[in-house]
Amino acid sequence: MASILFTNARIVDGSAPEAGAPVNVLVEGDVIRDVGTSVASAKARSIDLKGKTLMPGLIDAHVHVVAGLADLGRNAALPDSLVTARSFGIMREMLMRGFTTVRDVGGADFGLKQAVEEGHFPTPRLVISGKALSQTGGHADFRGRYDDREAVLTRHRLGALGRICDGVDQVRRAAREELKGGADFIKIMANGGCASPTDPIHFLGYSVSELEAIVEEARMAGTYVSAHVYTDAAIRRCVEAGVHSLEHCNLIQPETAELAARRGAVAVPTLVTYDKLASEGGKLGFPPDSVAKVEFVRAAGMESLAIMQKAGLEMAYGSDLLGEMHRHQSEEFVIRGRALPAHEVIASATHVAAKLLKLEGKIGTIAPGAHADLIVVDGDPLKDLSLLTRQGKHMPAIMKGGVFVKRANLG
Repeated sequence: MASILFTNARIVDGSAPEAGAPVNVLVEGDVIRDVGTSVASAKARSIDLKGKTLMPGLIDAHVHVVAGLADLGRNAALPDSLVTARSFGIMREMLMRGFTTVRDVGGADFGLKQAVEEGHFPTPRLVISGKALSQTGGHADFRGRYDDREAVLTRHRLGALGRICDGVDQVRRAAREELKGGADFIKIMANGGCASPTDPIHFLGYSVSELEAIVEEARMAGTYVSAHVYTDAAIRRCVEAGVHSLEHCNLIQPETAELAARRGAVAVPTLVTYDKLASEGGKLGFPPDSVAKVEFVRAAGMESLAIMQKAGLEMAYGSDLLGEMHRHQSEEFVIRGRALPAHEVIASATHVAAKLLKLEGKIGTIAPGAHADLIVVDGDPLKDLSLLTRQGKHMPAIMKGGVFVKRANLG
């Protein structure tokens, strides 16, 4: 079993506004064995990190690894073989940006997760919701106004982010099928969306009884529901129905944020996607009507961060990028850094996200017993969050499960 001893490691994990005093970190096999000033090992290969920062592998809690195209309707029509090949390229690039775990919130199936776990490809760890649940005309319905074909009920294409189901009986069955198929949690479309053609942002997805039924199914399986939501009304009804993970939340208001915090919910803002959809979406195939909807939610994004922070609502890191825009994944750090302290931004991609993914203590931390998912950064990201951008340019080393997937300029 290979052992590596990182010495003079100043740890930044989002738990404090300053980097920690230098310590040694011992990795044995695929886990962190020990952390401390006196930790040593005669058998371990030693790597001196003086002048550098050691961080837990980053976590992105809102991705779509099957979204190789920005036009999600077109993406859903692609053959599974092509979507699979592209998804492994997308995930490899995520890993090389320092994201050692990602949570797919609509699209990826258990086959992709199993392939990741078999370790034949360089990818982050993958947590999945399976197909997101959407009502007819909701955020996963890309048929358009003049397409009256029946919605597919089974054998969904890998490139489809969601599935359509209506009524309490159908949503219960769909939730159970996704859980049977290997979903770690359930994703629902509870508001209108930018990418879909027939649902303005203000549309509310699902009745309260449908929401409560889906939440009950998730709870019976020991997991939770994640909801695509923008408007304050949609967020409130989701929280009241028991939804735990609130995606986007651009239009949230203080009273609802406080309610969500009291209920123990977690928000996952995704501001970078609206920035890039506005500037690049059209030329990359995002439909014109969808581009027009982006500005409605983009403008309120920064204010939502301040509202949620003041309410004490925990926020995990999310990017939600599509197609060629995946390359901007790390820029969410810089965007949030304009409104929040750097250590809180980093916490969103470490221990806050780990807790949301039900992997607290295993990822997002540098502690004995955790997975040896680590990144080395040139400089201090608490002073300059842009060190976490530029496709890993300032990360001379990235380790997942005790194995270096990138190593440069280290002893």
